[in-house]
Amino acid sequence: MSKQGRARTQEMRKAQQEAAARQARNRRIVTVVGAVVIVGLLVAIVWAVVAATRGGDDKAPPASGKVVVPANGNASGAVPVGEPNAPVTVEIYYDYMCPACGAFEAANGGELDRLLEDGTARIELRPISFLDEQSSGTEYSTRAANAFATVADGAPDSAWDFHAALYAHQPKEGSKGLSDDEIASIAKDAGVPADVVDRFGDRTFVGWVGSVTQKAFDSGIQGTPTVKIDGEVFTGDVYSVGPLTQAIESAAGDQ
Repeated sequence: MSKQGRARTQEMRKAQQEAAARQARNRRIVTVVGAVVIVGLLVAIVWAVVAATRGGDDKAPPASGKVVVPANGNASGAVPVGEPNAPVTVEIYYDYMCPACGAFEAANGGELDRLLEDGTARIELRPISFLDEQSSGTEYSTRAANAFATVADGAPDSAWDFHAALYAHQPKEGSKGLSDDEIASIAKDAGVPADVVDRFGDRTFVGWVGSVTQKAFDSGIQGTPTVKIDGEVFTGDVYSVGPLTQAIESAAGDQ
């Protein structure tokens, strides 16, 4: 990660942490909202699975059903970030429209930055797109994940910064999401080269996004964010600063 990119990311993390602090001051409300979010996510999952299995005729097929794996990714759905030899591997399953994922990012993004920088953790980002039905027909989750995969393919050093930037500008669930032009602008501001941004519209990785989303469901993933530490699901608090960091550092100490 470049110094300029790191500075941009730190600024975004600071804003997210301030939002997380405001949430912590009113924990009762956060708890209620969190329960509503969880219910909404479960409904969205059921809806997405039913829609996928019935293959409705009222929906146009994606631009390409071909599964093209990003150069810096793999067919299982992981895009790795960080040192290959880091002692701990952290997997994060997420949807770019998922509000719970946004809360996770606000609470833990800064700490994950640090753990990446000091070589403690290697992160495997696993984007999925089960909330397409919640973006008023624009398939925002797929478009955002396709853009992320394009960056992972053509500018892997910018993937983490772009990931953070998408959450710093996360649209509300149920809205149309960000437009293609807005996604492109965010990518450029995050340091993604223009020639890579220009490839977003090719929708090269739409088939891959759909494939890894189904594989996530098939593997037992039931909601987002789902976080695994060295293959084991983390069951602690992912919406507060500290618990995840402690678990990762503890795992590193056991190596």
